[in-house]
Amino acid sequence: MGVSAVIFYILSFFILAAGLLAVTSRKIFRSAIWLLFSLTGVAGLYFWLQMEFIAAVQIVVYVGGIVVLIIFSIFLTQQSGKDLPGPVRSRAIFSVVAVCLGFVLTCLLLRQYVFGKTGSGQVVASGESGAGAGVGNIGTQLLSTSEHGYVLPFEVISVLLLAAMIGCIVIAMKLKPEDK
Repeated sequence: MGVSAVIFYILSFFILAAGLLAVTSRKIFRSAIWLLFSLTGVAGLYFWLQMEFIAAVQIVVYVGGIVVLIIFSIFLTQQSGKDLPGPVRSRAIFSVVAVCLGFVLTCLLLRQYVFGKTGSGQVVASGESGAGAGVGNIGTQLLSTSEHGYVLPFEVISVLLLAAMIGCIVIAMKLKPEDK
């Protein structure tokens, strides 16, 4: 096993462990911090794959924007120190079944569409090479209004973030039960 594989497994373990802790933590603020670590690990995986632009976008948008927005909304609702309710047993069983089913379906789809067999029996990825994924091409696609441009989805995401911020303010402005 090479150094590259070891780095991949370490990053993968870090991402999965932080994601699992984000989902299972009983404190809402700790869940947000574990989400921050998980998303930072995903950015590290992008750096490891030598996709620096995508890694920078991951850090700026998700770590710097979304997680900070989540943490602000936690503090604005004045419930950062409260424990979350425990999971209902039927939901926990359903969640485990859903995760297992998703894992099996992902493996089947990867086997069918991503990997192909060569004549010698070796498994080879059948995707395109990343030669056209330079920063210049990504910038052109982001600003393009043509058929394959991303200006409209980019603007829709900004409106979604604005709606989330307004929702945080509305939740924070609600009166506490003892103030009624």
